[in-house]
Amino acid sequence: MNEIIKFDNVTKIFKDFWRKPKVVALKNFSFSVNEGEILGLLGPNGSGKSTTLKLILGLLYPTHGRISVFGKLPGDNLAKRFIGYLPEEDYLYSYLNAYETLDFFGKVFNLPSNIRNERIELLLKMLGIKGYELRPVGEYSKGMARRLGLAQSLINDPKLLILDEPTNGMDPIGSNEIKNILLDLKKKGKTILICSHLLADIESICDRIIILYRGEMITEGKVDELLDSYKGEKNPLEKFFLDVVKKKKEEVKEKKEKIYKEEKKEKEVDKDLLQKLLHKDDS
Repeated sequence: MNEIIKFDNVTKIFKDFWRKPKVVALKNFSFSVNEGEILGLLGPNGSGKSTTLKLILGLLYPTHGRISVFGKLPGDNLAKRFIGYLPEEDYLYSYLNAYETLDFFGKVFNLPSNIRNERIELLLKMLGIKGYELRPVGEYSKGMARRLGLAQSLINDPKLLILDEPTNGMDPIGSNEIKNILLDLKKKGKTILICSHLLADIESICDRIIILYRGEMITEGKVDELLDSYKGEKNPLEKFFLDVVKKKKEEVKEKKEKIYKEEKKEKEVDKDLLQKLLHKDDS
């Protein structure tokens, strides 16, 4: 199967002013996103999800390891033409209306006017914005702005969609509509990578999930296989997620306590040795 995104032992370290390691955002992270699948990237705050997306988009560079997107380095101009990106926050010009917004992004991709107009009409209808396209974006609700954000990520008819909290701010009806749109896009051969805190959304549309914790991948696999032992639970993915993260937290805590005890023991040994040396000198 064709790999659209591939991470090979990727580590990302953010350094301080003195160029000394400060935060390890990702550690030896390897994964791939296959053509035509929907992959969910999960994890608590600070787990490395946003860093992963920025690395894919070429906004950050790995400290170690290799990344390829469509077989090219992230940020490659040819690869970027095939990517649609929806950030967590809506960065839309409030004084433009929806039609002008989509037309602007279409021009960014150098789309001819006839193709721009055709796609704009299609996306306005698909995302439920038709009838509101002449209203300034600044007057849009959070949910409507999210719909427009998704529309702009599709203006270039991308092969790869990278979505950060796509249903953020939407009511249950709107959220369900977006999920159905994403499933339709998958049927058309689109590859989709989703970051979301809404685990029910991930569970219902993703083929596979990856869970990150403090920059490390702690589990990965097909949704139905991972949740096989959680059948009958009210929110199986949420229960699975909490159990996996809790287990990892306990492992990290135990490791820290072990290191602390070893360091304390070493200090006590050093202290005893120093006292013996001092006592020897006195005698």
